[in-house]
Amino acid sequence: MVDILLDASIDSVKLIPFLFVTYLIMEYIEHKTKDKTKEAIKKSGKYGPLIGSILGVFPQCGFSVSATNLYAARVITLGTLIAVYLSTSDEMLPIFLSEAVPITTILTILGIKLIVGMIAGFCVDFVMRLRHKDEEEEKIIDLCEKEHCHCEHGIVKSSLKHTLNIFIFILIVTIIINIAIHFIGEEQISGYLQNQPILGPVIAGVIGLIPNCAASVILTQMYLKNVISVATLISGLLVGAGVGLAVLFKMNKGIKQNFKIVTLLYGIGVIAGIMIELIGIHI
Repeated sequence: MVDILLDASIDSVKLIPFLFVTYLIMEYIEHKTKDKTKEAIKKSGKYGPLIGSILGVFPQCGFSVSATNLYAARVITLGTLIAVYLSTSDEMLPIFLSEAVPITTILTILGIKLIVGMIAGFCVDFVMRLRHKDEEEEKIIDLCEKEHCHCEHGIVKSSLKHTLNIFIFILIVTIIINIAIHFIGEEQISGYLQNQPILGPVIAGVIGLIPNCAASVILTQMYLKNVISVATLISGLLVGAGVGLAVLFKMNKGIKQNFKIVTLLYGIGVIAGIMIELIGIHI
């Protein structure tokens, strides 16, 4: 139990810089710019999926958390959020590097995730513009107005409050998930994925939905041990968005909308994994 609490604390503390910088930027936008500037920031999001997919490749849960908060405030588009989620690598890259995996293998997997994230992000934004979804037509939402946190005391103090609130939430969720994984066991999870060419990506996608960096660790280790194929690995990693999904349900209004986002993410990741399996791509 001590190890579980320690690991959860370390994982959560790593996110604090990302959280604080994100909230600081959002507070600045809210307090120091005019409505026209806010709208200009939102409209510039047509290139968001490209930028989001590139940023998501970096091995940190922090980018998915930051993107979630920015989407909840409608600073970025849904397509940008999906692009970040799909390309997020979490702990895959550090593990690959520590295990001396060939650089060509690493770049190929990262490249696939980046391309899938970018294409999916642009497609989502295109569809959303055609359908004129309400969430894409909303103005940027002020965090202070939303959470009634008395932000008049300054953007730094307000950002610290937001950071502390979400940090506590992430820590609690991480502890719960680490306990669940501890009692289920990684070997038990890997057993469900052995020799499952089509079912593998489906199950890996479910693992990817675990709102914790542990999902990418489990999937990466199973791939390195030749338990799962690269298609199954990529499927799980595409769906895996770290603690970003947990933050989504806390920060974004509308639980039905959040479930739709999760379903969309899962569908894209699994379909991409199955296509890679059927094509016969082996790395």
